Amino acid sequence: METEKKSTKEVQTKARAKAKLSTYLRLPIYLTVFWLAMAGVLASVSSRAAWIVLGASFAYFITTFIIYLVRQHYVMKDYVEFAMDYSQVQRNLIKELAIPYGVMDSDGMMLWCNDEFAKVSGREKSGFYIRDMFPNIKAFALPKHDMEDRTYKTEINGHYYDVLFRMMETPEFDEELKALRLNDKKGKTQKVVAIYLYDTTELVNLKQENFDRRMVMGLLYIDNYEEVLESLDEVKRSLILALVDRKINKYMQDIDAVIKKLEKDKYLFVFQNRYMSDLSANRFSLLEDVRSVNMTTSAEASITISMGIGVNADSYIGGYEAARAAIDLALGRGGDQAVVKDGDNITYYGGKSESVEKNTRVKARVKAGALRECIEGHEQVFIMGHSNGDADCFGAAVGIYAVCRHLNKKAYIIVNEIGSGIQPVISRFLNNTDYPDDMFVSNMRAQDLAQPSALLIVVDVNRPAYTECPELFDLIDHVIVLDHHRMAGDSIANAELSYVEPYVSSACELVAEIIQYIGDNMRLRPIEADAMYAGVMVDTNNFLAKTGVRTFEAAAFLRRSGADITRVRKAFRSDMMEYRAKARAVAGLEMWLDSYAMVEIEADGLDSPTIIAAQVANDLLEIVGVKASFAFTEYRDKIFISARSIDEVNVQVIMEKVGGGGHMTVAGAQMTGVTVAEAMKKMKSVLNAMKQEGELS
Repeated sequence: METEKKSTKEVQTKARAKAKLSTYLRLPIYLTVFWLAMAGVLASVSSRAAWIVLGASFAYFITTFIIYLVRQHYVMKDYVEFAMDYSQVQRNLIKELAIPYGVMDSDGMMLWCNDEFAKVSGREKSGFYIRDMFPNIKAFALPKHDMEDRTYKTEINGHYYDVLFRMMETPEFDEELKALRLNDKKGKTQKVVAIYLYDTTELVNLKQENFDRRMVMGLLYIDNYEEVLESLDEVKRSLILALVDRKINKYMQDIDAVIKKLEKDKYLFVFQNRYMSDLSANRFSLLEDVRSVNMTTSAEASITISMGIGVNADSYIGGYEAARAAIDLALGRGGDQAVVKDGDNITYYGGKSESVEKNTRVKARVKAGALRECIEGHEQVFIMGHSNGDADCFGAAVGIYAVCRHLNKKAYIIVNEIGSGIQPVISRFLNNTDYPDDMFVSNMRAQDLAQPSALLIVVDVNRPAYTECPELFDLIDHVIVLDHHRMAGDSIANAELSYVEPYVSSACELVAEIIQYIGDNMRLRPIEADAMYAGVMVDTNNFLAKTGVRTFEAAAFLRRSGADITRVRKAFRSDMMEYRAKARAVAGLEMWLDSYAMVEIEADGLDSPTIIAAQVANDLLEIVGVKASFAFTEYRDKIFISARSIDEVNVQVIMEKVGGGGHMTVAGAQMTGVTVAEAMKKMKSVLNAMKQEGELS
């Protein structure tokens, strides 16, 4: 019905055009009437003049009528020939148009195209399907309604095009379409699709060139400059510095970078964005090159560097700030890695070596002084760790609570639920007359008590979502972070004081060092020393993992403060149910890629299956040939993963790929919406991908 109306309208338009032309040709005849009227008017003035005008009008009429009859055929013939020639000009213009243009049916078969389209497609002018030319464009992707447009982008023989499809109807071509069998059996006009190709190659190339020429800001720090040089004599110091400097400058020359040495161990460099893909592809090989420079037989004496790079910033200042944030993140994660910050997207490279323990305690002393000033400036202090707290988290919180008590400040420790991981130590504080009843509060109670002027101290975690009460970050303006886990992209931002040291074995070790510099001869109570000693013991797997000189010094301090090793050991013995759960898990051990052990911990009947998972993951490392272990357990509608390694695999990098984090040898993750089997399958695919990409040996 709509097509018929449109056809009727077009016929009426053509008829009006023809009538106008006919009127124009007959106009001289119509003017004879005017002259006759003039003769009638003159008759009232002068009969002689009227007869003259009447005779002239009659002669004009006869002459005009004869000319009209004789020339009408020739005029119409010339008019039609002009129209036909004009139509032919239009056809030639379209045929020779510089823009590729064609017409196809609704199924995508090309009916006709101009010379330029045929040249671009490299095919005949008709008879092929558009999907042969554009494999990604199917018939159902073409427009279906009259005058509907759809656009796509494509590449043909190295040229980029914007493709425009436009649906249209052509009733004036009904006869031709019938010949081409494009009309259905009822004679209804079928729709055709016009296709235009707009060459955007130059624009795309200019955009790419602009993108490639963007300046990328980077910062490069030598992680352990002082520590390595202290172990070398003068000759070797000069030589190793020269070798490192040469490798850095050679690397920068290869990417056409401008590099400036800011300090003895800090560099600023600028290069074009075109080299970023190559740097990412070789995973910043400079990290490995510098690490290979070693003047001693000790691997701990190898120099390592960290790189922070800010890309796609709106300005040079923005790029520099992004590089600053990236280098801080790299250092907070233990160094020996490159961090690329692209807006909110953060990518990590390297991090294959363990963090080097600092011999000096200057930083601990400075942080202790700053912590004391912060606590003294607030009357209310909230202390919390990560959810499902363990012994290290609880012991660090108790240590900070002791500092607050020493400074006469009201403090609260946020504990939502008491699991088996902390039950042996927290039970000694509950109903203890030496401590107030509100020493421990739930997250709901903490939200009721919290004031904006209060101080929030977060221990053993640096990611807000993993804390016992994430809501407190919106209620309290002043935050302090004390942690030993490597920082991630979603770490706590804008903390007044952040002391994150990945080389430290545990949060309790960190707090123990701080306590020694609080001043005023502060003393821990034996019950508090026990809690902190238990935290060090659990996180180091009985001093087998991540232990350094300062770890034993912290343990010695806690021992002098009254910690009893036998009492702590007895408190953390496993009950029969837990021991059997461990045995069942080990019995179901699955090895993947011959080097990665995976087990499932059945949570039924266990108070804290996550603690058991961590213990099993540690135990699996005792098996010869196991490079890393992964223990999975379902607990409270989440899948918890505990990952452990000794020194061959960086489990932190692996866990980050599934949304977790941690240390090089101790890490974990949480997954929701999946089963244990699905979580294991995802972990296997991650390991496969990392092995194919060369991240795993």
